[in-house]
Amino acid sequence: MRKITEQFKSFAKRKSLGVIPFYTIGFPTEEITKELVFEAEKCGALAVELGIPFTDPIADGPIIQEASQVALRQGVNLSSALALCDDLRRDGLKIPLILMTYYNPIHVFGTSKFCKDASKAGVDGLIVSDLPFEESSNLREYCLTSGIDYIALVPPNCSEQRMSLACSASSGFVYCVSLTGVTGPRDALPEEMFDFLSRVRRTTDVPMAVGFGISKPDHIQQLKGKVDAVIVGSALVRMLQSLEKREQVQATSLFLGKLIAEAETNH
Repeated sequence: MRKITEQFKSFAKRKSLGVIPFYTIGFPTEEITKELVFEAEKCGALAVELGIPFTDPIADGPIIQEASQVALRQGVNLSSALALCDDLRRDGLKIPLILMTYYNPIHVFGTSKFCKDASKAGVDGLIVSDLPFEESSNLREYCLTSGIDYIALVPPNCSEQRMSLACSASSGFVYCVSLTGVTGPRDALPEEMFDFLSRVRRTTDVPMAVGFGISKPDHIQQLKGKVDAVIVGSALVRMLQSLEKREQVQATSLFLGKLIAEAETNH
């Protein structure tokens, strides 16, 4: 059984909603990224999603776009991202690592080589934000042979047919996009999202995680019983952007810990 599947089964046994934090690799620095990942493990995160900085991150809102630009200026690329994952594993990280990227860097690097190198570096799952499902079969095959879960994004405006196809190809979990648009914290979750999540649940037995806009304990409460995990990204990256360097890891991890505690509370 793969690591992501094991984690979801473990959380389901405890009747706990999983929390998956997202951080941009290299923002504010690679060393701080490593510290944040280990703090997430200590807090009880189900997994950690790490974004590989990209020049044209069309699925990301301004908060993560800015973080990507900072990381790119510091020289972070796909190779150094894989090296960071390898370092995390060598230093004892146990929880699943999921990479989020766009397809162009993988294509340039070489799809087969990327999947093999990612597997060696201890990567468990892959999300490719801009790769249409119909064009993903080659990458999915390489992921399968490398022991990496290919995690499909399912948007709320997805037809029933495409939703079924995407869910059937996903392993680890299905990434349910909460809204039509880019990432970024929202005050309120869209009402229509709950009907969308019910549609996905009727389509697949694979665990479901929802992301884009999840930023408050109240959001987590509303999603209990609807999904198996929530993904929190922009709210964490925004905190990092607003804090002095000496406060970044502690304060951001404290906020993440509060969200995880909320996810584990039954009320």
